[in-house]
Amino acid sequence: MSSTPEPVIDANLAVALDALLAEQSVTRAAARLRTSPAAMSRTLARLRRVLQDPLLVRAGQGMVPTPRAQALRDEAAAVVRCVGALLSPGTGVDPAALRGTFTLQAADLVGAALAPGLLRLARQEAPAVSLRFRAEELEAGPALRDGRIDLEVGSIDHVDPETRVEELVTLRMTAAVRPEHPLTEGVLTPERLAAAEHVVVSRRGRFTGPLDSALAERNLRRRVAVVLPGHLAAMTLAAGSDLVCLIPAAPPGVAPSPLTDAAGALGLRLLEIPLPLPPLSIGMAWHPRHAADGGHHWLRDAVRRTLGQPTPAV
Repeated sequence: MSSTPEPVIDANLAVALDALLAEQSVTRAAARLRTSPAAMSRTLARLRRVLQDPLLVRAGQGMVPTPRAQALRDEAAAVVRCVGALLSPGTGVDPAALRGTFTLQAADLVGAALAPGLLRLARQEAPAVSLRFRAEELEAGPALRDGRIDLEVGSIDHVDPETRVEELVTLRMTAAVRPEHPLTEGVLTPERLAAAEHVVVSRRGRFTGPLDSALAERNLRRRVAVVLPGHLAAMTLAAGSDLVCLIPAAPPGVAPSPLTDAAGALGLRLLEIPLPLPPLSIGMAWHPRHAADGGHHWLRDAVRRTLGQPTPAV
């Protein structure tokens, strides 16, 4: 003895049914679900076939639900809520329940700015979490992809279409010198800046950068005495010599960033560079497989809070 199979309503039909019964209008239901009235009309016809009921019928200029539709209204809304909860991003996590190690890749200056704040937040909110900082030693795209690092923080200069990138703060470049440096006296001109000796920061060992391009437009060239791979070493050298070191600082009128704390700790004086230089954008990058992970969501939010940035609305 054969039996007729029960009709099956997929999640999309359930969502459409809920919108139609709530709005009692094909046009308004279509707008609610961001589809066309024609597509919603076809969906209503399919629902009528599956449920073997008209559901909505004409009454003057509007539509009214049938008794079957009225009986289904609360059930349809409940199904949609359940589906939404089931398929919502898994960002809801109790940080206190997190275990394991998060690995971040950052330049020394960024790591020095992040580590104290992140450690404080971890102790307060996720005490079983450990943090590991790596220097900019790995090619970030593949390292994010294969899980060798969880988050890259700094100047994101690699182009990888699958990587998620979020800008955190934009800084300007300034000239950092010791308080008694000759450049602190009088007006700092491009000519005086070029005449001074410089320490350049480049993890690739490059002697030139945006400042050299700006000086070249004025037929000026600076003397680079030494190239170092990190800002902290370069700033320490500048604090004890007459070398000039370019470092990032917050724009005028913007609250100081933890990224600039090291200059104050070393007693360096920051001078405005009398040339137009491109701003420095500090961001974070992660692989999309972590986008909805609750633990990684906490990590990204902790980085934002450490750098004084708001959490984006979900």
